[in-house]
Amino acid sequence: MVHQITLSPCHPLSHSPTQRLADTTSPMSIETKLAVLAIASYFLGSVPFGLIIGRLKGIDPRTAGSGNIGATNVGRLLGGKYFALVFTLDLLKGLLPMLLAAWLVRHLADNDKPYLMWMLVGAGSIAGHLFPVYLKFKGGKGVATSAGVLLGLWPFYTLPGLLVVGLFIAVYAITRTVSIGSIIGAGAFPIVYVLFGVWKQWPVFTTQLPLLIFAILVAVMIVWKHRTNIRRLLAGTEHSFRMETQTGEELATETQRHGEEKDS
Repeated sequence: MVHQITLSPCHPLSHSPTQRLADTTSPMSIETKLAVLAIASYFLGSVPFGLIIGRLKGIDPRTAGSGNIGATNVGRLLGGKYFALVFTLDLLKGLLPMLLAAWLVRHLADNDKPYLMWMLVGAGSIAGHLFPVYLKFKGGKGVATSAGVLLGLWPFYTLPGLLVVGLFIAVYAITRTVSIGSIIGAGAFPIVYVLFGVWKQWPVFTTQLPLLIFAILVAVMIVWKHRTNIRRLLAGTEHSFRMETQTGEELATETQRHGEEKDS
């Protein structure tokens, strides 16, 4: 006689194999995904596009011009189109992880967006550019990557960031000096963010206080990374940026000056 065994709905064997597998594997939380993305953003931020493009063109920007791997030095060495290329790629290193983080944050059930986790993703991108693991932690000045991070935190940083980008372009158009535009733009961003937040009635000093603190930290970091530029500006020796490639004599002078600054 064959006895039929009836399993309770609560019994594990009563579920299909697919259901049992789903029961034993829990999905990764949004917070965990953001933490993983922050780590990944550091390694993406560490990619030295300026060095890669320079080497492809037969120049090592670490030993030529100002010795920096950023867009400005590459542009001086190779011309304006390479400045635009490196600047865009460095900006995307900050922008793309922030857009992905924004998509993850939007899927949270909690109404309070995790600003700290969101900014951690941006901090990873900036830290990667400043201290790239692939170059023994010697990187660029972080302007383009920071701009990408700020533009990617919609709408709180994006709208003030667009105004600051306009300010940078205006300052550069007047002075023809990228460092002046970078320093003024960085210093202006926290102020513009507060003014914009007050106008839009954002909780700048309460819920969004981490955003204000992060904006100040990014501004201080960019100004600090330009400390040699500030010394040259005060001494009247800072070079303006032109879209055409430097001549051999200008390049040799810039490289020699960089070597003297490192020795001092």
